[in-house]
Amino acid sequence: MASLIPGYNYDIFISYRQKDNKHDGWVTEFVNQLKGELEATFKEDISIYFDENPHDGLLETHDVNKSLEDKLKCLIFIPVISQTYCDSKSYAWQHELCAFNKLAKEDQFGRDIKLTSGNVASRILPVKIHDLDPEDKSLLETELGGVLRSIEFIYNSAGVNRPLNPSDNPDKNLNKTYYRDQVNKVANAVKEIITAIKKHSQHTEEVSKRDFEAKPAPQKNLRTKIIAGILILLVLIVLGYFIVPKVFKPQEQLEKSIAVLPFYNDSPSDSNTYFINGIMEEILNNLEKIGAFSKVLSRTSTEQYRGVVKPSIPKIARELDVNYIVEGSGQKYGNSYRLRVQLIEGKSDKHLWAESYEKEIQDTKDIYGTQSQIAQAIAVALKATISPDERQLIEKSPTANLKAYDKYLIANEYRMDYEKTRDLNTYQKAVTFYKVAIELDSAFAKAYVGLGWIYADRYYWSNYYKENFLDTCLVMANKALSFDDQLDEAYYTKGRVYQENGHFEEALDNYDKALKINPNYYYAYYAKGYIFGTIKFDLVKAIDNYHKALKLISGDERPAMLRTLGGVYENVGFIEKAKQYFQEALALDGNKTLYSRSLPMLEFSIGNFEEAFRLAEKNEIDSTYLHDMILYNVGSGHDEEAYIHAKKLVEYYKKSGVLNLRQSYRVGYAFWKVGKFKEAEYYLNQQIKYSEESIKLYRSEAQWGQAHIVLAITYAFKGDKGKAYQSLDELNKLNSFPLYRITLLKYDPMLASIHNEERFQTLLKSMEAKYQAEHERVRKWLEENNML
Repeated sequence: MASLIPGYNYDIFISYRQKDNKHDGWVTEFVNQLKGELEATFKEDISIYFDENPHDGLLETHDVNKSLEDKLKCLIFIPVISQTYCDSKSYAWQHELCAFNKLAKEDQFGRDIKLTSGNVASRILPVKIHDLDPEDKSLLETELGGVLRSIEFIYNSAGVNRPLNPSDNPDKNLNKTYYRDQVNKVANAVKEIITAIKKHSQHTEEVSKRDFEAKPAPQKNLRTKIIAGILILLVLIVLGYFIVPKVFKPQEQLEKSIAVLPFYNDSPSDSNTYFINGIMEEILNNLEKIGAFSKVLSRTSTEQYRGVVKPSIPKIARELDVNYIVEGSGQKYGNSYRLRVQLIEGKSDKHLWAESYEKEIQDTKDIYGTQSQIAQAIAVALKATISPDERQLIEKSPTANLKAYDKYLIANEYRMDYEKTRDLNTYQKAVTFYKVAIELDSAFAKAYVGLGWIYADRYYWSNYYKENFLDTCLVMANKALSFDDQLDEAYYTKGRVYQENGHFEEALDNYDKALKINPNYYYAYYAKGYIFGTIKFDLVKAIDNYHKALKLISGDERPAMLRTLGGVYENVGFIEKAKQYFQEALALDGNKTLYSRSLPMLEFSIGNFEEAFRLAEKNEIDSTYLHDMILYNVGSGHDEEAYIHAKKLVEYYKKSGVLNLRQSYRVGYAFWKVGKFKEAEYYLNQQIKYSEESIKLYRSEAQWGQAHIVLAITYAFKGDKGKAYQSLDELNKLNSFPLYRITLLKYDPMLASIHNEERFQTLLKSMEAKYQAEHERVRKWLEENNML
């Protein structure tokens, strides 16, 4: 018997271990009872695949039914979960459960189906006949990607753990379950899932029919009328063009760029601020997921307007470089809240849409429903199309537990505070509230990802960090995705962990998954730019992603983004563009120290050593200044000055008790040039030791390449040409090089012993050609994007 849905061979596949049917035929009895319930539940006949003599992998590993793959092409998979079923070596586990789980995720309906009620159910419908050992439960939940949700046929009493039978008295069963009722639950669950699948299938067919419905052929006698109509229309268009030109002037189409300002808390108590902030945050999150918006600024960009007297809307729109502003206010009193939100065109200060909402909070739908309505209303006002997938994302409720959601909002507020203060007490409060939310709803995906996010934040930024949370971050992100695989924050968190552990391809893959869900995800673009710019040295992709990130950021984080982008342009030889971004950063934050330190390196990169030295001389004196002055003095041939600064740097590090070894070869050179050979030898050897260790701890092409060029320079100066060329050969394996490395190879006086050798010149030409190729790739990209 075929399935109700074309293309499927069965409606239901029953999977079990032979051991669980051998003793008393429990599975056979269950299947027979289920067939009877299905006949009473469905108008149609439901087909079931049930092999009464299945081959068990542990007993007959080589006797595999070749037709099983076709039989697994079914709508619903029912595994009979027992004390023996959860065995990764068994045939039923490997070739039935795991195989169906993979197939279902990839077919037209997916493994998880949205029911007509709005809830979501898996096409894997477990029937549980034993309480499981913890390790078996964990194995099963890992494969299913979430908490085990099953219909139980378990008879429990003191010291008893066996399958429930039709003759069992429910009063003597601790679970108080009737066998017949449980079978009926299975049949009803099957009906819910199949009804949802049929509805999905019919919708697809209807769309297909509409798309391909044959159009009636035009009648031949209409041909003359149609031609005449076209000629008249053309005449009218020509006349209108000359007589009423304004009619034909296209209306200015504003880019759909938008910013959501912090909502104002009108509540009687400040203690409700977290709730109002949570609503604002979720509206923003929903807008970010609508691809028709070209730009939705992050919350970080608009925080500058919190708690201050705001400028006019046109001024804010100019400062944020957006065309539309969303602002709102709200108050919470008891179990009710009132919210007012408005959409304003930035340039004209014209109010395009406004709405007030007042809700009594009985469940989370009373909160999430409003947030979704607001995002969709804004999209309608701006004529922004929302795709079905986007609508599903923004209408999804992350938890049905109101208390869990409340704790989650509080945790989010503490996490935002921690990002500003780095206060350990605030961090701990965030962790505690996330954990409470999870205790209240163990399937609350967003709470897991929030916990993983703050763990990752502490790893990246805290000075007092002592424990390694990275494994925990990954566990939390994976746990979140097991309940909801459409969480951009979870994929981003996984990307951060993989990036920190040096798994850059996995990091990029997860960042791309985050951006597929949220095309306005600033942090994901920035992280991709960093990997391409620093790790892989693919500067076209680095610049592309950094520009996308720059478009989505304003406020305090923008100057750093501008300097990062300027540094990439410097590396690829676009010096004027680099200056442009450094100057823009200076105009925003007024940080003259960072700006003045960027200028000498620009000159050094193009070989203007004297100008680099002159500019660096004006900078503030600290360890960075001393490092820079040694480099620029060496490049300019000012040996005495280089020694003076090298000596000061050594004294500086002796006082601090820490010797920075990244530039000790320059210190060694400076000491050597004034006859301090013993000290010079010490610093040169320290540099070799440090650089060789850096190569072993390879983290990125930038780090690896820097270590090799420093080794080549140091060995060449010490007279060990063999090792110098060995490092240069390794360096030449890279695909491209920043301009300052080419400059070092061309002019560094420490390479004087090999500068004129043919082998060195051949290597230099090869590296320079790779640099020029990357420069040309960037130039073409800039030209294609009208940015030259």
